[in-house]
Amino acid sequence: MAMESMWINAPAKINIGLDVVGRREDGYHEVRMIMQSIRLFDRLTLNRKKDPGVRLTTNLKFLPTDENNLIVKSAKMLMKEFNLEGGLNINLEKRIPVAAGMAGGSTDAASTMIAINQMYDLNLSNSQLMKRAAKIGADIPYCIMKGTALAEGIGEKLSTVPKLPNCTVLIVKPRIHVSTKEVYSKLQIDENTVHPDINSMIEAMKKKDLEELCSNLGNVLETVTINMYPEIQDIKDFMMENGALGSLMSGSGPTVFGIFTDKDVATKTKEAALAKFEKSFAFVTDLYR
Repeated sequence: MAMESMWINAPAKINIGLDVVGRREDGYHEVRMIMQSIRLFDRLTLNRKKDPGVRLTTNLKFLPTDENNLIVKSAKMLMKEFNLEGGLNINLEKRIPVAAGMAGGSTDAASTMIAINQMYDLNLSNSQLMKRAAKIGADIPYCIMKGTALAEGIGEKLSTVPKLPNCTVLIVKPRIHVSTKEVYSKLQIDENTVHPDINSMIEAMKKKDLEELCSNLGNVLETVTINMYPEIQDIKDFMMENGALGSLMSGSGPTVFGIFTDKDVATKTKEAALAKFEKSFAFVTDLYR
């Protein structure tokens, strides 16, 4: 029996490690990165309607609500393929910062596809959904899979890796807008590039050794984004000075996360960060399994 309405949480992600291993002829970059979902969510509410089409509303006025939004794109793709009757009203309550390197748009699209699959009894497996998601965006298949994963290729080749040990994550996003396209276009990969040791990180995860993992955190895109916005390095340093085991920029930035073993320490650091880095977004959370 198909459902008339439902809501779904869409979790953000951080990159525990991000390496770029080459550039393809089509302009895309070959990556090798460890992705981790965290418990910071957007919420989507879907309601079926009789008239066709997808209508998106959101709590943020500046977000597109047409096909430039991946939610609309992914909903229309499934509705067209399976010739679904009527249409959908979708409301997005955005809590994940926009353009933050946390896959906010991709996770919304992924959750839209998961919800439509359930509402209309399409009975698609995760891998069938992921195959369709790859046509819309490289991060969307991971956002369907969730948890801890190694992403390769342009981000669409996914494999499971050992789960991260339990920890508390502090997110700080300064009031900076970063263009992913610009960061990748300025990235120089040559013999002097210091690549993060993704294999050592996976080994540390196998051993459940959080300290060893944190000593190997690395994101090759920091070489570009921190040059453009030195405040990102200031936030990383601040987290380390205040008790983080490790700190890293997520994705192409500007969000920085710190890994803590003590939630109280992370919460105090959050309050101090909000006072020091004006108009930043800060959030204490844990891992989404």
